[in-house]
Formats: sequence, structure tokens, C-alpha cells
Amino acid sequence: MSTFNLLLIALIQGVTEFLPVSSSGHLILLPNLSGLEDQGQIIDVAAHVGTLMAVILYFWPDVKLALGGCMRLIRGKIDSQGAFLALCLIIATIPVILFGLFLKLSGLSDQLRSIALIGWTMIIFGIVLYWADQSGPTTKTAEKWTLKDALHMGLWQAVALIPGTSRSGITISAGRMLGYTRTDAARLSMLMSIPTIIASGTLIGIDVIGTADASAIREVGIVIAMSFAAALLALTLMMRLLKTVSYTPYVIYRIILGVVLLWIAYT
Repeated sequence: MSTFNLLLIALIQGVTEFLPVSSSGHLILLPNLSGLEDQGQIIDVAAHVGTLMAVILYFWPDVKLALGGCMRLIRGKIDSQGAFLALCLIIATIPVILFGLFLKLSGLSDQLRSIALIGWTMIIFGIVLYWADQSGPTTKTAEKWTLKDALHMGLWQAVALIPGTSRSGITISAGRMLGYTRTDAARLSMLMSIPTIIASGTLIGIDVIGTADASAIREVGIVIAMSFAAALLALTLMMRLLKTVSYTPYVIYRIILGVVLLWIAYT
């Protein structure tokens, strides 16, 4: 794969992973609409590793707190803020793991990659995001996250395995419905992405382990570095903008892209 293709894939993944516009949908559309070579699972894993590193770095204080809490959980204790945060993240991740395994074992995952489906999910879940953001109360902060809310957001996160839905978009929508502020809904969504990306990357990595050669290792390095830089920049800008701007610009983008995709699919 050419360096240009690798950079393009890394930039798309990095920029769209944490914005509520569906990174998986964009990566599926890239070869379908451009005629470029499909990036393959190894490059997908590399792109996710880069974005994972970015979100861990950006939210390091929360990540450090949760990691310390994991040690308390292993000892059977939920007596600290970190232990409770870690437990909430585990609860929120279980639905997406179970649904992901179901899609993979049933073979349905390969049937959910059509342009028409992505067009519809772009529009439908864009409208859901707009409704949740505009009508949801803003009474809760991330520190008030509960096990019930974590499960609620986790169930919505599982829906994001349908391309075009957007993992961040649907979990932010769920967070706003539950009453979390825009920045705190995004913060919880980003923290939820860490175990989810690790789980999905591990699942894909098992399938491709042992197939990498010297050329693939070079490509992986390029994609990790570029997706990390792009994701960190996109995440930083979004979190800053959310202090003054709603999610409406992302909704408008989703609807426009969805309409274009439906036009392409049906004509």
C-alpha cells in the first residue's frame, strides 16, 4: 500500500474516531467510493492503536485513576473512586463485547458494510444526537456516573457496531439523554472507548497475528504515528469547542453525508 493511502487512512481514522461521525463508516466508504485498495485488518488495528494512545494520553488522570481502581477490584474491593470508575467501565464494555462476538460468529458483520446502510445510520443517529443534545438536561457530571448509567450507555454503545452509527455519537447521545453535560457526556464516551478499542483490536489482532512481514511492520508504524497525532488534535479541538458549541455542526455533516450516500446507493 502506498504511503499516501496509509496517511489518508490514518488521518480519517484519527480525526473521526472521537468525533460523532463514525470512523468505521468512513473507513468502509474510502475504498468503496475512491477505488483505493482496501486497507485490510492489520492497518485497521494499527489505526485503532494510534487512536487508543491518543485518548489515553488526553485523559491520563482518569485512566490512571481507573488503573489503580482495577487493582482494588482484583482484591474484591470497591472502596475508592478509581475502583468504582473501573467497575463502571467494565459494565459499560460487556454489551459491546457480547454483541461483537455475535456479529462475528454469525457472519452478520460482513453484511453490514453497504453504502445504503451507512447512509441511513448516518441520518437516523444524527437526528438522535441532535434530539438528545437539544432536549437532554444538563444536571450530571462525570463524577456522578452510576452503574445503571454505565450499563445504559454500554447498551447503546453496542449499537455502534452497525457501521455509520458512530460509537462516540451514540454514547454521547445516551449520556445527554441521561442528563450529563456536553463535556461530561463526551468525557465518559471517550473513557468508554479505551476498553472497547482494546477489545476490538485484540479480536481482530488474533485473526491477523503471524501474517505481518517487514513491509507490513513499516506500514503499521506509519499508521499508528499519524492516527495518534490526528486523533489527539481532533480530540483536543472537540473538547474545547464543546464548552461553547453544541453537537449541531456534527449533525449537519452527518445528514449531508447520509443524503449523498443514499443518492449514490440508490442511483
